[in-house]
Amino acid sequence: MKRIIPCLDVYSGRVVKGTKFVDLQDAGDPAELAERYCHQGADELVFLDITATTENRGTMIDLVRRTVERCTVPLTVGGGIRSVEDIQAILDAGAARVGINSAAVTNPNLVSEASKTFGSDRVVVAIDAKKRPDGSGWDVRTRGGQTSVGRDVIEWAKEVRERGAGEILPTSVDTDGTKGGYDVELTAAIADATDLPVIASGGAGNLDHMVDVLTRGKADAVLAARIFHFGEYTVEEVKKYLSERGIPVRL
Repeated sequence: MKRIIPCLDVYSGRVVKGTKFVDLQDAGDPAELAERYCHQGADELVFLDITATTENRGTMIDLVRRTVERCTVPLTVGGGIRSVEDIQAILDAGAARVGINSAAVTNPNLVSEASKTFGSDRVVVAIDAKKRPDGSGWDVRTRGGQTSVGRDVIEWAKEVRERGAGEILPTSVDTDGTKGGYDVELTAAIADATDLPVIASGGAGNLDHMVDVLTRGKADAVLAARIFHFGEYTVEEVKKYLSERGIPVRL
């Protein structure tokens, strides 16, 4: 079954959505939106505290806890996670999984420690990827897509697989929020290189974009934010469209 996952990008306690990680628009309260998407049939939700890393602080645990209380599906939480203790606190707050991004690049052993301590199925490694100008591949970015770290995305994806990550969530910095479609090539390349479930993220603008990345892009799930937050589509409409095109989803 392919999964539909609304994404809650949280800034100062509110869900926001921008374009290419900037120009943020307010989209509402995370707990209220979580409840709405659960009612619509979301398979999972992702909660990303998008400025925790750049502000050098931990994840807003109280807000995670309040969101979990309104949520009836598994919640993955990311942003500001730097240690096994941070992960424990988030799981104790009720999250099903954690998403590790910048801290994994800085300290790859965190992925190994997390998978050994909590199990691979609770560890999602998020990768912010930017295509190289010459089109030869993608570079890993950190700190909300702002910083290039000189690492190749595919090589990094292979390493986190070896370190025990259970799933990979790549977001294309180039397509994020543009509504021009996912980076299908990026998603397929990671899926082929790792054999791990890949959650496609960044660029959903219409339902055919989702069909494309779930088929040609070999994604196991699609993450989307803007098209859900601003009422263009419901989760139910997405699933009906995919099902009619032969893509297996939980209705």
